[in-house]
Amino acid sequence: MKATFDLALISSTQSIFDAASPQAEKIIRLSYGFLVAASGILLLVIILTVYITIRFSSKTNTVEPRQISGNSKLEILMVSFPMVLVVIFYFWSLNTINAINPDRADQKPDIIITGHQWWWEAVYPGEKVITANEIHLPTGEKLLLQLNSADVIHDWWVPSFGAKIDMIPGTDNYLWVTINKPGIYEGTCSEFCGQQHAWMRIMVVAQSPKDYNTWLTAHAVKAGLPLDTLARAGAAIFMGTSCSSCHSVQGTFANGIAGPNLTHFGSRQTMLAGMMDNNPENINNWLTDPQKVKPGAHMPRFIFGKDSVRELTAYLTQLK
Repeated sequence: MKATFDLALISSTQSIFDAASPQAEKIIRLSYGFLVAASGILLLVIILTVYITIRFSSKTNTVEPRQISGNSKLEILMVSFPMVLVVIFYFWSLNTINAINPDRADQKPDIIITGHQWWWEAVYPGEKVITANEIHLPTGEKLLLQLNSADVIHDWWVPSFGAKIDMIPGTDNYLWVTINKPGIYEGTCSEFCGQQHAWMRIMVVAQSPKDYNTWLTAHAVKAGLPLDTLARAGAAIFMGTSCSSCHSVQGTFANGIAGPNLTHFGSRQTMLAGMMDNNPENINNWLTDPQKVKPGAHMPRFIFGKDSVRELTAYLTQLK
């Protein structure tokens, strides 16, 4: 299956203030409230500082200014105003939390996302679809995401969706999201998780329900057979080495779970969790020396000859 989206659709403003969901809009309103209150307090402090500096600056032959003490009204104002602000923001924050994370009422997750060092796995319950890094979701639907970690603590954060949440080994965390419009939304792991933390990027492809169902149906089928001699030779190498022990390709006996599922790898536009474009040149470089491309990655370096690397590249490119 060929990709049905264009990387040019990525928003140029991946920001918490570029909301793409109702959940993010509620967080933005709360953020603006904090900014307004903090700016008002800062402005008041600046005005009072300037006034006091000018009004009570030292002058020749000037007696000590009249001291103010025991002013109950001033003291009450100084204490009550901050307390009122704290109470307002406490209940506003509580209301926002309840709105964006309501009780899931034992609802089954629509998608299960697992963080690995350093890539993302996405499982679609009820569908025979497992993918990696490029995560497709439908627009206009309230989705429940289950977030897990396979190794260390990761953190799922797509700024345009608002909330971010830790992914902790052995713990299932949940996040609601409703995506307003189609597009490509970028995010990242926002909890330091090791050497390649910076290249644990997130790409969410939000599609209309029709396009999403088309993608889901296409990715539920087995991987296509190699189309030429070069790719068939690559498939033989893949199945005959430890590649098939770490990676899965639906429709073959490759059923490894340590690395990303590669069933439709050729249809992805990026590779290595958004690190680079998915093209034959980058695949070739990766297979030749993974540690040179992404130091610290768990992909070992196999001593393949150049011809074997070309054959493997041809096979992976045709996995659509």
